[in-house]
This record gives sequence, C-alpha cells and structure tokens, in this order.
Amino acid sequence: MTTFPTTIESAAVPAAGSSYATLTIDLDKIGENYRTLKRECFDGAVAAVVKADAYGLGMDKVAPVLAKAGARTFFVAQIEEGIRLRPLLDPVVPGCGIHVLNGLKIGAERGRKIRPDLKMGKIGAEREYEEYGLQPVLNSLAEIDAWKSFNRDRGSFLPAALHIDTGMNRLGLPSSELAVLTAEPQRLEGLIITLVMSHLACAERQDHPMNGRQLEAFNAATASLPRYLRSFANSSGIFLGLDYHFELPRPGVALYGVNPTPGRPNPMAQVVGLQAEILQIRQIDAPETVGYGAFHSVDGPSRIATVGVGYADGYLRSLSGKGTAWIGGQEVPVIGRISMDLMTIDVTGLREQAARPGAMVDLLAPRDGVDRLAAEAGTIGYEILTSLGGRYRRLYKNVTAA
Repeated sequence: MTTFPTTIESAAVPAAGSSYATLTIDLDKIGENYRTLKRECFDGAVAAVVKADAYGLGMDKVAPVLAKAGARTFFVAQIEEGIRLRPLLDPVVPGCGIHVLNGLKIGAERGRKIRPDLKMGKIGAEREYEEYGLQPVLNSLAEIDAWKSFNRDRGSFLPAALHIDTGMNRLGLPSSELAVLTAEPQRLEGLIITLVMSHLACAERQDHPMNGRQLEAFNAATASLPRYLRSFANSSGIFLGLDYHFELPRPGVALYGVNPTPGRPNPMAQVVGLQAEILQIRQIDAPETVGYGAFHSVDGPSRIATVGVGYADGYLRSLSGKGTAWIGGQEVPVIGRISMDLMTIDVTGLREQAARPGAMVDLLAPRDGVDRLAAEAGTIGYEILTSLGGRYRRLYKNVTAA
C-alpha cells in the first residue's frame, strides 16, 4: 500500500509579472574589483571585458560603472555587442576604445549585412566599425589585408588591434602567418594598430609550463613587429606576475567576483547573490522517493522544500544531489533531480518557522558563491554566470553608481 505525504504547505502564488527568485548584482563591488585589479597592476592602464552581456550580469548597468571606475578600453566578442556598448559608454567617458575580439566577418560571411540600413563594404562589417567607432581585432593575414583595402578605399585609416596566436590554436595569426608578416612588413604600412594581443590558455594554473612558453612566444612575436601597445594578461594572468602585465591587462571574469587564483583565497569581492522562494513543504513520514527518476530516496520522517528555480534558470542539472543552499545561514542539501523549473532541498533539521512556504533560500554561498556552485556542478564560474537565466527578477544594488 502506497503511503502519501501527510502534509502539504504551499506559498501564495506571486503577482503577475513577478518572480519566484531574485538575482542581486552589486555594482559597487564590480567597481571595487576593477580598482583591486588596477592596484595589482600598479595602477597602470587596465581594460575591461564585457562580452556576453557583461558575463550575464547586464552590460547596460555594468559598463558605465567600469568606465566610472577608470576603464578606458573595453573588449567584446561580437560586433553587435560593440554596437550596443558604444551608446552606453559615450555619455560617461566619450571615445572609449572598444575592441571586437572575433574580428572581421570574412569568407562565408562575405556581404552579410548586420544592419540593412547601412551600405556595407567588401566584407560586410567594416562600415559598422566606422559608424560606431569600433576596432576589429585582426586575427589573420586575410583580415589584415581586407581591413587595409577598406581603409584605402575610404581614403583614411581607422584603428584596429592585432592578435597573435601563442598556443591557444583558436583565433589569432599562427606562427606561419606571423612569419609572413615579419618578412613582409609592408602589409602593415598605413595601418593604425592600437595594440597587439595574445591569450593565455592555462593562466589559472600558476605552475603550468604553458604559461612560460606562451610568454616567451609573445615576447618573440612582439619583438619582430613594430613597437605597439601590448595586451596579454587575462584575469588570472594578472596574478602570474609583472612579466605578464605588459601595457594593457584585460580582466574579465574577475571583475564579476570569480576567483582568478583557484586554490588560494579569492582577492575579488563577491558580486552576485541569488535568492529563491520556497513554494511548498512536503512532510514525508514513510519511505518515498523525490523527483524525476526516483533519484533521491527518503527513508524516514523528512521535510522537503520545493523551490522555484531549475535548469531553465541556469541552475544546472549537474547540481542534482550535489548543490547546497542556505536558509537563515544554515546549510541544507539539494536533493533529487534538478528539473526545468523546480528543485528540492532537505530542510528536515530546520525549525518549521525558518523553512516554510514563502521563506527565501540563498542558492549561492555567502563567501565563495559562484566558485562553490561551479565546483559542485563540475564546471567553471564563467558558465555559471553566463547561464543565470532571464526569468529572475534582477536587483541592482548601489544603482546610483551606474
């Protein structure tokens, strides 16, 4: 004979347009993190990476804060992000440099129009770089030649950056193309190159031998080129030491509170909080299972709380049976499968008044929130931040800083 839960308590349904969960983003802490990184670089110039909607936290709120904190150079991944960023920065600090990491759209993208009302050049995006004052990061000889051709056609030259691959084998000029560029310096004649950059592959592992190999390769590459501003260190690269800083470090994820020095105390302030509402409490008085796949078994009297957050909100399914939550500062385990809209936690040991329908649950740890959640999910803080869903009510603290 099946025994069903003896008690069900439910929270009131929220008003239309509200949410069962709130993502809190502290803008002052983002500014503080920028200043911390700047001090680490002995107050030299430090760029800010705001791609992927400022790592999921909202470019429109975050970018002006970073500009006010002192950032004058910004990096995005896509030209559409740069187009969105320009009007956010100009009212704060007109003329900030915006670099588009993915570079020009060539090959299969030839002739593609990003904005139908603009007449495009030979490749597709050059006119928009001009229109919005964006700088492409040139990743190949083909892009260098195409940018030079466009600038010659317009009669004057616009700035761009140059990316050298030192071992990532993603974007950037490989060693074979760098050799051609070195042998044919006329390819760069007339171009306004604002910086030359590369990207570290293993910077978060301070003892990894690839860091030194890439540094050596970057030094050799830049020595073969005219003297340009150099950008090499990402968030973790800043903490590898002065040799990696060059003239323009460009942190990203550390600005948003993720630890750039795994295994050591986090030098960055926590930026993000996530609270969700308990929707229902189940009192289970006999052996039962919880959630999809009967993933979790309850052997004796237990109280199970259902919370209105799931993998559609960016709380990853891999956290099933591994995640941790907090109620009134007390740690409780996530049990059962994370489903699309819901998750369950075991609140058996808590007072009924503390764990009740309508009570709020913290889903990020107070001290190491994003990093701990990432570790429990078997991923990295980058994925956690950029996965946080659009269904949350967003609360920006210290919004006057924006």
